[in-house]
Amino acid sequence: MQRLIQDLVRHNIKELKPFSSARSEYKGSAKVLIDANEMPYNNGHNRYPDPAHLQLRSALAVKAQIAVDQIICGNGSDELIDMIMRTFCEPSKDIVRYIYPSFGMYPVYADINDLQKEEVLLDQDFDLDVEMTLSGQSDRHKLLILCSPNNPTGNLLSEQKMLEVLQGWQGIVVVDEAYIEFADRRSLVNRLGEFPNLIVLQTFSKAKGGAGLRIGIAYANKEVTDYLHKVKPPYNITTYAQQRGLGIISNGLELSTHVAEIKQQRSKVRAELSVISGIDKIYGSDANFLLMKCRDHRGLYDYLVDRGIVVRDRSKLRGCEDCLRITIGTPEENQLLITSVNDFYA
Repeated sequence: MQRLIQDLVRHNIKELKPFSSARSEYKGSAKVLIDANEMPYNNGHNRYPDPAHLQLRSALAVKAQIAVDQIICGNGSDELIDMIMRTFCEPSKDIVRYIYPSFGMYPVYADINDLQKEEVLLDQDFDLDVEMTLSGQSDRHKLLILCSPNNPTGNLLSEQKMLEVLQGWQGIVVVDEAYIEFADRRSLVNRLGEFPNLIVLQTFSKAKGGAGLRIGIAYANKEVTDYLHKVKPPYNITTYAQQRGLGIISNGLELSTHVAEIKQQRSKVRAELSVISGIDKIYGSDANFLLMKCRDHRGLYDYLVDRGIVVRDRSKLRGCEDCLRITIGTPEENQLLITSVNDFYA
C-alpha cells in the first residue's frame, strides 16, 4: 500500500517557510523596482531572474498537456535529484534504492545527503527484475530511482514492469527520462494522474541541445511540486537560460529534424561497427548513444584518444565489462569513429 505524500516528506520540510522575495509577493505590474538591491542601470542582466520560471514552465506545460503547477525546473536534473532527496529523505536514516548499472550521480547525491544506498541489479537484458526491485521495503525506503532509457545501457525499461513497480513501491518513484526523445515510446508524464508518487525527470541537455544552459525539468503531481518548490533555491536558473529555453521549445521543427538524424545515424553506426572483427556486441539503444562490448577495450580507448576521439569507458561497471559508450555525433564524426575502429582492429 502506497504511503501518503505528506507522510513521506521530512518533517522539517513540511514546516519550512521558504524564502520569498518582495517581487514574488507583489501582484501587478511595477514601474519602479527598488526591492532587491540590484543595480538599477539596465545592461540586460542587472535584474534577478524570475524565481518561478513561469514563462518557461507555461511553455513546457502546453507541450506536455499538463498544468503549470505540475512542473518545477532545476539547474540541470542533478539539482532536481538533490532537491528530491532533501525533500523526502532523512539524513543518516532513510534509504535510496536505484537500478544498477545506471547514472552515476544517483549514489553521489545519496552520499552527499548521508543516505543509505541500495543497488538493484538489472537482469541480463538490462531490464527490471520487479520482484527484486520491490523486495524488503520498510518505512525507511523513501525513494526509488529508475532511468529509462537507461544510461549507460541505452535501453528503455519495460513499461509494464515499471507500472508494476509504481503500483508496488510504497515511497516516491523517480523515472529519469533524460533520453526519452530518442525513443519510440511516450513519456510516463501521461501517467501522473494514476500515480501520486511518480516524479518524471527530463532535461534540455540531450535532444533539446541545451546542455550548456543547465535546465532540468521535473513533472509530478501538485502536492509533490509544492514541497519541491519549498526547497528550490529562489534564483536557480538564469534569465539567459530561461529565455534560451523558451526559444528551444518554440523551435520544434529543428529539434525533431536533429533527433530524426541522430536516430538514423544510430542505426548506421551500429550496423557498421557490428561487422568489425573485435567488436563482440553492440547493445540495442533507445538513446543517443551505443554501448559497445569489444576486445582490448582499453587499447581501443587509448587509440581513439590518440586520434582526438573521446569516448566513455564504462568497463568498471558490473554488467558492462569491456564496454565503451559512444555518443552519436554528426555524420562526419561518426564516419571518423568507424574508420578509426576499423583501423585499430585491422
